Amino acid sequence: MSNSSFLILFIAFIAFMGLIPFLLRRLGIPSVISLLIVGMLIGPTGIGIDLVELLSKSLSFLRDPAMDENVYASITASHFTVLVDSLGSLGLMFLMALAGMEADFKLINSVRRSVILLSVLTFIVPATAGYLLYRHYHPEELAGKLLYASLFASHSVGIVFPVIREMRMSRTKFGAAVLISTVITDIASIVLLAVSLQIFRQGQNISHMIGRGTLSIFDHMDSSILGNSFMPVFLLIVLLYLGLSILIVDRVGRKLLEVFTPGEDILITIMLFIILAIVVAGELFGINLVVGAFIAGLGLARVVRQKDMLLFKRFESIGYGFLIPFLFVSIGMKTDFSAFADGRSWNIVILTVLLLVTSKILSGYAAMRFTGFSRPAGLAAGLMTVPQLSATLAAAAIGKESGILDDVFFNAIIVLSIVTTLPVPSLVRMVVRGSKLSFPEAGGITVPTVVRDDELL
Repeated sequence: MSNSSFLILFIAFIAFMGLIPFLLRRLGIPSVISLLIVGMLIGPTGIGIDLVELLSKSLSFLRDPAMDENVYASITASHFTVLVDSLGSLGLMFLMALAGMEADFKLINSVRRSVILLSVLTFIVPATAGYLLYRHYHPEELAGKLLYASLFASHSVGIVFPVIREMRMSRTKFGAAVLISTVITDIASIVLLAVSLQIFRQGQNISHMIGRGTLSIFDHMDSSILGNSFMPVFLLIVLLYLGLSILIVDRVGRKLLEVFTPGEDILITIMLFIILAIVVAGELFGINLVVGAFIAGLGLARVVRQKDMLLFKRFESIGYGFLIPFLFVSIGMKTDFSAFADGRSWNIVILTVLLLVTSKILSGYAAMRFTGFSRPAGLAAGLMTVPQLSATLAAAAIGKESGILDDVFFNAIIVLSIVTTLPVPSLVRMVVRGSKLSFPEAGGITVPTVVRDDELL
């Protein structure tokens, strides 16, 4: 791909990312949803124009004369799509790091019961629903039942956090309870996913996991080494990783502030390296990027909030000003509407959507009501646990690649991600505004205010 081709593609991409959300904003459509729609419109989703492929073909005149026109267009489209996906992954990392920086675990004492109940109920109830649904069709496949349970149990922090932040709930008891429990539930779902893959490997006598493209050491070792002790060993590794990461990042960050001033550019570079190092260390032990970035952000929380919070502002500008929009656009581009064309899967699709939405809303509602929140607040919390995005799709892709999930169940998860992601942010806003809910901030805590909520993304 020539530099000129890249520049033209990137300009067109940025223009769509800026223009379409600006127009949809006038219709009251949230920015997160607008960016997902952008991805659907310009990606190979079945309803879009496939902007990358279209422009790649039109730019074939920039190719080397010795190269075939179609080959050049294919290579250009492939390279640019990889770039967008990579920027989207960095956007997810930044989003979770910022969520960690804003999450105040000092609030956990005041919302301890809510966090515990919300974490337990929104994990167990949906996981049970997913387990039973898969069991109805494949009663003998334990690995598949556990995998589907983990898919149902996972949340989408990438959707939850922007909604909480945009509605100024980040530092409220309600927002803290939902955000912290969402991260805890995601960690638990990752553990369950790893267990299901280990069971499948043992059942199939596979010496190495099929997904060898990952960094996880568990994907490159003989399954017989750990055997039945895999789950307690993995859980111990997760706990050690969480504790040590927060401790090390906090201490290193404080030492850096003794050497550099908050305004020095090199400090941002070093802290970005720290976040990436924590993420890669987590990936080495099979811990998802979402968890690693959040933990790194949590470790840096007290560091970036010092004095005038210049560091926090700079991280926020990089994330929301550039990288995070690519996350939602790339997700929209990956949406596969062809899944709707398979009539055989509709029963499983409908049951998957109904069971997940029902189990998530009821468990979230019950948890918040039991801990003293109002009915509208309980409904809002339940709705926030519904979206299934990057973590769920990634886990489903692993399940399909390993042979645990067939095409029918995989398509059901794709449809689930579409149905649960698009309307939920708007529904949460409707519940909050329609019932005139207000969530007072916890006393004695300063809220980072950098840009207005209506300017985010």
